[in-house]
This record gives sequence, C-alpha cells and structure tokens, in this order.
Amino acid sequence: MKRLNWAGALAVLLCAWGAQAADMPPLPAAIKEAGVLKVGVRCDQPPYGYQDQKGEFAGIEVDMAKTIADWAFGSPSKIEMTCVTADNRIPQLNARKVDLLIATLGMTPERARVIDFTKGYNWGGSDVTVPKDSPIKSLADLKGKTLAVLKGTTQAAWLEAKMPDVDLLKLNSVADGVQAVKQGRAVGFAGDKATAVVIVGRDPALRMVGQPYAITEGGIGVRKNEPEWLAYLNAAIDRMRAEKMFGPWIDKWVPAENRPLFIEAFTTPKPAEG
Repeated sequence: MKRLNWAGALAVLLCAWGAQAADMPPLPAAIKEAGVLKVGVRCDQPPYGYQDQKGEFAGIEVDMAKTIADWAFGSPSKIEMTCVTADNRIPQLNARKVDLLIATLGMTPERARVIDFTKGYNWGGSDVTVPKDSPIKSLADLKGKTLAVLKGTTQAAWLEAKMPDVDLLKLNSVADGVQAVKQGRAVGFAGDKATAVVIVGRDPALRMVGQPYAITEGGIGVRKNEPEWLAYLNAAIDRMRAEKMFGPWIDKWVPAENRPLFIEAFTTPKPAEG
C-alpha cells in the first residue's frame, strides 16, 4: 500500500491556490494605496447585510466584502463598512464615501446610467408581506390601497410604473416597513422576496402574498469609468464561484427551511418575469 505523501499533496494544493490567486487582475493603484476596502453594505436586509445584536456586520454580502478585502489586502479586517440604505447607496458611491456597493443592488437600466455593475452574482424577485388574516390575495387586490415600500428600490420603481393606482408609503428601512403594516398605516410591505421569507419566518402573524414581480439580478456597484476596478471585482465573483463559497455562506446565514430559495438565486440564471 502506498504511503500518502502529505507534503507533496500540500504543495500541489498550495500551487493550485497560488495559481488561482495569480489569476486575479492587478488591484487598481488608488485602491491599493488606500490600503483598505471601503464598501457600502445594507444594515437592515437579513440575510444579505445587517447588524446583529452586538452591532456587528453580518450576512452573505458582508462575507463577500470581507473576502474581497482578504484577497486585496491579505486580511478580512482591512475593510471599512458603511451602512447604506436603498435610497442613499448610489449617492454614497458617487460621492466617494465608499468604493463599491455590495448592497442588494438590483441591476436596472436606470441605475446603469449613473453607475457601472459587475456581472451578476444572484437574482431575486419581490413579494408583498401582509398580516396573516389580510384579505389581500394578489397584486390586483392592492388597487386603491396604501403599500409600504423602501425609497430608491426596484420595488418602488416597478410599482410606480406598473401600478400607479397604488398609494406608496415610502420609508427608509425594512423595520419601518414592517412596523407600518403592524400599525395599520399600510396594507402590506413591498420588498425583496428573500428578505420577506426571513421576516415571515420570524413572525407567524405575517405572510407573503406569493405573487412574484420585479425580478432583477444583483451585482456589485462601482463608479463609472473605473474599468480596472470593475475587472478586479468581476474576477472576484468568478473566484467565489470557482471556490464554491456561496453555499457555505447560505448555510451560515440562512435558516435551513429557507435555503433552497437562496441556493436557486445564487446558482441558477435569472428567470424571465412571468
């Protein structure tokens, strides 16, 4: 029986890792000189990006950001994360408060006119969260009613364009949206389906309408005319996929009963809107 050459096996693995790391394009000079990754993340969108009970940043997109910092600067701690909202994230980027957005940012033609996007890393639809005993069964039932929505989101834009007869109560955070429903100021909260799944999983008094709309692909946002930075981040997404990182992140941050939704969103192409 052959003895396993652990030293040789380790050398092969290290060489393979080194080759993979070497495939990353050069870090742009301005980013390298800064010595830290300045990234905008969501703080109210579990399981993508949020702050836990200790105030620590947590979530799938937060782990993505830390991984990019590790690859760029040799440590996941070489990072400055800024909480951004749906409404202020693009202004924060273009004002150079951050150098990239990993912030549940759906790629839309309107946004692509003012920033650039990497390749997509996931896709997601939207849904409406309502009280368990609500008579709302479909989007059509929202006509003439008040619906809570976050400012600057694809849901707000879609509803304004497709359902102008719905009165939108525009708020700043997911917590505000849920509270508006609880207080009766809105019949429901329109938001990302993946986040809605987490909300109703935690609160048995709520449910989802179950009619998807506004399906978008999510990408990392960067400023216009930064091709080297865009190339680096595209390579980072490719490497995350090659090293199969999204599965463990989903296992880490998503309850077991909700994981199939996220696995589908991170591993299959965006479907056409039905």
